[in-house]
Amino acid sequence: MQLRYAARSDVGLVRAGNEDSGYAGPSLLVIADGMGGHAAGELASATAVAILAELDAAPPADPVTALADAVDRIGSSIVELVQADTEVEGMGTTVTALYWLGVRLAIVHVGDSRAYLLRDGELSQLTHDHTYVQTLVDAGRISEEEAATHPRRSLLMRALDGVNPVEADLSVREARPGDRYLLCTDGLSGVMSNDEIGLLLAEGEPTGCVTRLVDRALEYGAPDNVTVVVADVIDYDLDIADSTILPVVVGAAGELRVRERLPHVEFPLDAEPDPQNVAMARERAEAATPESALKVRKREVRRRRGMQWTLSILVILAVLAVGIFAGRSWLQHQWYVSVYGNPGTGTVAVYNGIPGSALGFSLSRLTTDSQIPVGTLPLFDQELVSKGIPAEDENDAARITNELAQRSAECQSEVPAAGCPGTPN
Repeated sequence: MQLRYAARSDVGLVRAGNEDSGYAGPSLLVIADGMGGHAAGELASATAVAILAELDAAPPADPVTALADAVDRIGSSIVELVQADTEVEGMGTTVTALYWLGVRLAIVHVGDSRAYLLRDGELSQLTHDHTYVQTLVDAGRISEEEAATHPRRSLLMRALDGVNPVEADLSVREARPGDRYLLCTDGLSGVMSNDEIGLLLAEGEPTGCVTRLVDRALEYGAPDNVTVVVADVIDYDLDIADSTILPVVVGAAGELRVRERLPHVEFPLDAEPDPQNVAMARERAEAATPESALKVRKREVRRRRGMQWTLSILVILAVLAVGIFAGRSWLQHQWYVSVYGNPGTGTVAVYNGIPGSALGFSLSRLTTDSQIPVGTLPLFDQELVSKGIPAEDENDAARITNELAQRSAECQSEVPAAGCPGTPN
């Protein structure tokens, strides 16, 4: 047997950049959801894909141990990136990967990206979310239905950030001809139910399947980056032997701007390189000769104008989506806790509305500045505040702020807790 695969990634309709990375190859499938925003989560997810992709290029003798070692190397690499540039402190990534063993699959998982199996028309989730909300479900405190709309459903309990020790989930499962596997970030699972995912996953070839799944997430507003990998287990075919198949790299790991910021990381070959990346590389090579400079500049102007039109259209679509599914009365009942001022020097504040803006108008307003410096919080809390912590109402936002104030005070005590700024990793 062998794998037939496809992958696709989209920035979504709200995020400014894509922090997701995905990979699909003859023996390996990977999804990584970067965290950090200004702290360069795309570097963390791209590094994770590059390190794991080495297992596809050089199959290890013990794949399960190799997957666990790769997770440790990802954490160490993030530490090295932060040591080289303190401005990226706070970045991290989830990782979910499937390694093909011929008749079995080894799975490694950290975070809330997911792996699913569609077998004989029945969808099953192969991974267990490492989130605060999932711990409530496991304890019987809330139902699966309540978890889907819980304001803290994105709060991670495990992620690769180089600061907190992480134990990855490892397992091995039987593979059968006809099986279809799906790996996705929470940009898909966060807006679609398992039933709907199963219906779309059951149709067509992997290439068409990843397109349908991402397009449906976009129809639902795509508030986060969306990355999807789909692979079928098929009978071995000499016409498409493993040795002739190149991997597909999507998301941040496939972007030239990200790869240039990671000069010491070796990225895999890509069977479907981003046309924009190819064009940028060609233009830079031509710009090395003076006679080509004018031609390159003209193309660059045309490219930028095209990007500006594209961004304008996306903004209009986002505003229409907000107008259809939300409205001013809905915004007035939304609350979150985030940073007031610069991310590195700002304070913890309460906002009424949702993060972001539309047509130049902010979708939220500042209601309370707690005066708690974000830099005094534990690093994990700094990450949460930088992304914005949803609250059920104004009272819940005040409660969250009080909890952050307590942890800030603990970090400024004579013996600060682990994870506080300046404490050993």
